Order: sequence, then C-alpha cells, then structure tokens
Amino acid sequence: MKRRDFLKGIGLIAAGAAVAPKALAGTFSPKQNALTEPFNPELKEPGDLNSLDLGIRGLKPNVNRQITMVIVGAGNRGRVYARYAELYPDAVKVVGVSDTNPVRKANVADKHSIPEDRQFSDYRELLAAGKIADAMVISLPDDLHYEPCMKALELGYDVLLEKPCAQTEKQCRDILAQAHRYNKIVAVCHVLRYAPYFIALREIIKRGYIGTPVSFQHMEPIQYAHMAHSYVRGNWRSSKKTTPIILAKSCHDLDLLRWMIDKPCKTIAADGSLHLFKSDNAPEGAPKRCTDGCPVEAKCPYSAIDIYANKRRHLHVFDLPKGYTREDIIEKLRTSEYGRCVYYCDNDQPDHYVAAMLFEDDVTASFSMEAFTPKGRRRTRIMGTTGMIDG
Repeated sequence: MKRRDFLKGIGLIAAGAAVAPKALAGTFSPKQNALTEPFNPELKEPGDLNSLDLGIRGLKPNVNRQITMVIVGAGNRGRVYARYAELYPDAVKVVGVSDTNPVRKANVADKHSIPEDRQFSDYRELLAAGKIADAMVISLPDDLHYEPCMKALELGYDVLLEKPCAQTEKQCRDILAQAHRYNKIVAVCHVLRYAPYFIALREIIKRGYIGTPVSFQHMEPIQYAHMAHSYVRGNWRSSKKTTPIILAKSCHDLDLLRWMIDKPCKTIAADGSLHLFKSDNAPEGAPKRCTDGCPVEAKCPYSAIDIYANKRRHLHVFDLPKGYTREDIIEKLRTSEYGRCVYYCDNDQPDHYVAAMLFEDDVTASFSMEAFTPKGRRRTRIMGTTGMIDG
C-alpha cells in the first residue's frame, strides 16, 4: 500500500457514520429514460445500484511494514484517527501524542502504550523532538493547522490534516508548495468522499444514468442542538478565532459539489447572517447560564441542561470520569462555556447561509446551510438531461 492509500484508509474511519448506500435503493438503468419512463425496481441490469463499486467494501491495509504516526491534538477527531491503529495494529502504530489537555493526552497514551518521552503537552514540543514517526495526524483547532503542518513537512512527515486545510487561501497555497518542496503528502480530511452514500452518487453520475448533469441542489441541515453546541457555545463559535462556518462546517459540502461535478467553478455568490443567537433575542429574565434558574429553561430547545444532562449529547467535550453522574455533567455546565445561554455567547457565526455557483459547461449548483432543522442529514438533488437523483 502506498502512503497515500494508507492516509486515505485512516480517513475511512471518520466516514463510517455517513448515510449508507441503501438511501438510494433501487436500480438505475442506462437504457431507461428516467424522465419519461416509470421506474422499474425489477430491472436487473448493470445499472443495479448493488453492482456499484463503492471503493471501500472490504478495504483493509496492505502494507509491507508497520507505519508509525503521531497524533497532534487528542480530542474527538484525533482519537477517531488513532482508532485505526487499534483496528489494524500490524499496519500502523501510534508512537507519540501531544495535547494541552492532560486527560486527553493520557487517554491516547494509555491506549497505545506511548512512553512518557513521547508524550508532549504542546505541538511545538513534539516538533522540537524532530521526526519520530512516518506520519503526523494534525487534529488541532482551525487556527493551529498552518504552523505545525508547515514544520512537519519540513521535518519529513507525511501529514493527515484535519479540515479546513488552513484559515486563508495563502496559507493553503503555502502548504501545497511546502508539500511539493519536500515531496511529502498532505491528505486533507474531506472524509465524506469515502462515505458509501456519496461514492454511490458520484458513480451514478459517472455512469451516465441520468444523462448529462446540469444542476445540483445540496443542503446541509446542521441540526439545532449541534448548531448550539459547536457554533454558538463551542470551539467554532467565532469566525475570527477559528474559521468562518462555511469552512469550519461546510467545506465538506463545497468539496462534495466540486468532486461530483468534476469541473472548475467559474463564479460564486454567497450570503448568510446570524438571526437568532444574539442578546437582543434573549427571553425576559434569562440569566447568562442555563444552570442559574432560567425561567424558560424547561421549555427552551437550546437548554444546556436538556441537551447535555438529560439527552446526554456531545459529552465527549467534558472529559468525564468513568461512572460519571448527572451531577457531574451539571457541574461542568456551571463552569464551562457549554452551560452558557445561547443568547449570551461571544459568537458570530451565521445560522443560515446560501451560495449559488456556476461551473464550467454551464452546470449550476446551489448550497444551503441551515441551523434550524430537527435532524442533521444532508440532502442532495441532482438534475440530469434524462433523469434526476433525489437523495
């Protein structure tokens, strides 16, 4: 297995939760005109969806030696990629970790038997140790992608870099140039390219089952509680400190559109705004924290007590001890940013956003990012000259 294929394989771990191909269940026949002929589920031709080569079924590493890697940022993403070493210990071994959070660092170190001299409290300390592995996984906050990636390439690492690649176009181009300069790989974690659902969509287009695709409509419903957790209270609430939400959340979707259309984008127009999550909309008498006796907490859809303590969502951010109790969660809400009222946070990310794009050969695409949805399942509609996909 080439290093590039290995890094792709790690990305599959993060794509595992994507919609399965059965979401497009049925058959697509190149002999049918899907616009004029009724859909026939009994057709068993080469267009059968089950015949599509989704590229990842049964994929296992095929390496001639064990590849070593270090994890820079031991949060949720870093632990996901480190899990690859647990699944395929003969193929990859985690030999180093850095994180400013001692609990998260220790979790990865204990699970992978990393010696103390390869446990670092800051990515700069790890980089100062020189090249101690074949590959580096960079899963730090958005504003900390550029510097460690540039230095890692200089040291001779191949890099698996969490999305978004960097905060500016110049930084992205610098990283590309650095990879070329040192002949190293930078694999950016646009993991949805490896999800069976999106692989199936692209394969249907490539096989011509809907004729020539001319128009794409794609929506990312963030889901209301996820929006509040990540982009109002959480790490990505500030576009200035991290990246704008179109990069922090929706670069997956823009990447998918470019990947499926497979042509350059010529023009783009976009706009979005923050409508709800600001102090002007706070309920009368609402305190700064949900734990401080809010008069509407019991009915508020954004109640931190309900989201975290009652429904037990997104608890990975709290580093709770084994056997934790509800009171342990409440205590975290009293002291962390996740217990704040959504109307009194230092957030500026839009809660709705739209973009219109024109690609080469007059292919059009529209994208919509929506916070106020009950579920977070992406929706895609593709119109072709002889058929349409609605997934």
